[in-house]
Order: sequence, then C-alpha cells, then structure tokens
Amino acid sequence: MPNIEIPMPKNPNDVLSQLESFIDLVRILRKECPWDMKQTNKTIAHLLIEEAYETIDSINNDDDDETAKELGDILLHIVMHSVIAEERNGFSLSQIISKIHAKMINRHPHVFGEVVVASEGEVMQNWEKLKRNEGKKSALEGVPDSLPALLKAERIQHKASRVGFDWEDKEDVWKKVYEEIDELKEEINAPVRDMEKISMEFGDTFFALVNAARFEEIVPEEALQKTNRKFVKRFQYIEEKAKAINKDLSEMTLIEMDNYWNEAKLNEK
Repeated sequence: MPNIEIPMPKNPNDVLSQLESFIDLVRILRKECPWDMKQTNKTIAHLLIEEAYETIDSINNDDDDETAKELGDILLHIVMHSVIAEERNGFSLSQIISKIHAKMINRHPHVFGEVVVASEGEVMQNWEKLKRNEGKKSALEGVPDSLPALLKAERIQHKASRVGFDWEDKEDVWKKVYEEIDELKEEINAPVRDMEKISMEFGDTFFALVNAARFEEIVPEEALQKTNRKFVKRFQYIEEKAKAINKDLSEMTLIEMDNYWNEAKLNEK
C-alpha cells in the first residue's frame, strides 16, 4: 500500500482551505480506494436520498452535533458527484457553485434588484414567474418523479398554489375531504367491488387530506411520521409487557394487547 500523504487544510479555520483539502481527499479516494474508484454518478445516486432522510431525523431530534455530521455526509456526496463528473468532463464543483450562485441572484430581484414585494406570497409568485422565464414549461416542473407520494402531493399542490390555482376558503377544502371520503365509502360498499376505482378513491382522499394539511399549516409527512413513531412506541410497550409475563404476542388476546396499548397512552400524558 503506497504511503499517501493525507491532504490537510493550510488554514484549518478557513472554509475555502478546508473545502480544497476535502476535494483533494475525495480525488485520492477515487484513485486509491477499490470501492470509490468503481462508483459512478448513478451507482451512488440512491445513497443521497438516504443521507437526506438521516439529516432530517437529526434535525427533528434537535441534535446539532449529529446534524453537522449528516450534512457532512451530504457534502461528501456533492463533492463525490462533482469529482466523478469532472473525470468525464461533465461538470465541476466550480460549475455547481457558479450555477446556484447565479440562480439565487436571478430568483431574488427583490433583494438584488428593484422589484418590490409586500409579502412572502408575492415572493413565491415572482419565483414561479422567473422559473418560467428561464424556460420552464410547467409550473409543476421540478417535482421529482421519485419523491414519495405523500411528499409529491404536497409539492404539486404547493407549486400550483403559487400561480393562483388554489382554494380560497379553507372550509371548502374540508368539504372536499368529506366529499372524497363519501365517494370512497360508496365504492367500498358497491354491490360489485371495483378495486381499481376503490384505489383511485383512496388516492383522491389522501390528496384531499394533504391539501387540508397545507391549509392548516401542517406538514403531512411530519404529521404521519409522528404517528408512526407513536405507534412504534406503544407497540413496543406491549412487547415489553408480554416479555415481562413470559408470553409471546401470538399467545395474547386482542383485549390484553388493547389494555397494554391504553396503558401506554396513559403513560404519555
């Protein structure tokens, strides 16, 4: 194994110096590490999603130290992608920064230009207009196909609202939710069950609920994640109680499990 000098920042307190040494480090890994040298932009693409979710977890846990580490992992992916692309003359980190720098200036004429805005809503409307001026064919462009459905529904609705396609009255939004639930029940209770129609009505109901959450200033993904965590915590309480009395869950009655579930609920108060 060759004795390779580890690149260190000339000035540890200077961000640019740290970034330069980190880029050099990644370039060395691309040449010397059997795993790193085999990677392409496509082979590591899915890992970026995982790192983003891990970052969100640390932010939700109010863990600054862990958040800093997770953001470092995301930075590693940005640098790795740029180094890989640079090797095939695709693009460089310099181009990445240059593009986002120019875009932020162009998208903020109310800060760097003479445009006057009176509210956050006007900022968002101007943002969409500027995107269309840049060649975007649809206000819904930029919503990734690979986004989880719940997040995607929220982003679609949010982008449509920016150009004025939105409900004016919150009560109408909730009326739509109840309407979709009724239509779902109708399909479920139909004499002949059409699973495709039932599935579509479930989708419409979810979509309407996501819209209602937006009007209530609730992030549906976060709300569902909280419920997921709550369910896991209560279910694990049942498992602990079962273990304490030397019983397998499969041996417990539903009434027993419900009793422990309610205990778990009481313990949360």
